[in-house]
Amino acid sequence: MITLNTLKDSTRKRKPRKRVGRGIGSKHGKTCGRGEKGAGARSGYKRRLGKEGGQMPLFMKLPLRGFSNVQFRRQFDVINLDQIEAVFKDGETVDELSLRERGFISGRTHGIKLLGNGNLTKKVKIHVHAISESAREKLTQAKVSFEIVK
Repeated sequence: MITLNTLKDSTRKRKPRKRVGRGIGSKHGKTCGRGEKGAGARSGYKRRLGKEGGQMPLFMKLPLRGFSNVQFRRQFDVINLDQIEAVFKDGETVDELSLRERGFISGRTHGIKLLGNGNLTKKVKIHVHAISESAREKLTQAKVSFEIVK
């Protein structure tokens, strides 16, 4: 029978705490395992990743290669059909301004993309910058007018 006093943590072994400054017989006396002098012997020292102690770090020796387009990408704010269904009423216009008023967008945006998650039964006018294929199919089936803004 298992009781609280017989439970044990069997996930991993516990590593004993390193007791430094307890005399030369402990192997961690005097300099406490920090060596003699230098920054590593001082309190508050943090070894920086890639630091090689005065030598030119490897990442600075290697040449830059290739090109990344990440800083130039246009990232859209997305909205789904079921979100429009829940928030908008018949006859309203779904555009950047109305989405800002309802709290879907805050800050800078490169545009809005409409995704096809859920169904849309309300007759709204949609002005967005991009539409997914599934959303386009569902909008044409529901006969909802949409326009792609540049």
